[in-house]
Amino acid sequence: MEIKLDYLFCVFVIALFSTILHELAHGAMAYALGDDTAKLSGRLSLNPLKHIDPMMSVVMPLIFAALGMPILGGAKPVPINTRNLKWGEWGFALVAIAGPLTNFVLAFVFYALWALVAQSGFWGTFFAVGVMVNLGFMLFNLIPIPPLDGSRVLYALAPDFVRNIMMSMERYGIIVIYLLLCFCGSLFANYMGWAENGILTLFYNIFGV
Repeated sequence: MEIKLDYLFCVFVIALFSTILHELAHGAMAYALGDDTAKLSGRLSLNPLKHIDPMMSVVMPLIFAALGMPILGGAKPVPINTRNLKWGEWGFALVAIAGPLTNFVLAFVFYALWALVAQSGFWGTFFAVGVMVNLGFMLFNLIPIPPLDGSRVLYALAPDFVRNIMMSMERYGIIVIYLLLCFCGSLFANYMGWAENGILTLFYNIFGV
């Protein structure tokens, strides 16, 4: 399987850009809800050095892209002091959902650019990659396993015994996620493919292409 360098370049640029805005959205929402921890930590910034994690933000997206798989990635988590947030658990859920929602908006904007500006050539590739990277980031982060954003939303809705299980998984959740990717890859790919196709169908119905 031949992977074009311009495709990998697009993945690299968009993955960095998208992870920065994802984490910035978390911090901005937390700040709006009364917690200035992210601001004091310098995370309300567009400086990539404040946000990127070399493995999650660069290596992981490029590996998945090179393998022709859904493009996943992340960044250094934004520090949040939940005791400062308005509305308690629901405030934390809003902070969590701000990141994936940002990726959804970015995917929509990139699709609009692809549909209305360029569907071929370098920019056609760039816009198309922007759609798929952001859908991948959004759907990956919505998986309800700590420390992913979906777990924060589930925590606000779940009964106490589920919350206790999630709290016990917090330290090891990322290991669980990697194991799932390794041993349940086909199931994960089916989830990603089904969800991405559903969203792309929505975009197609809006723009007609």
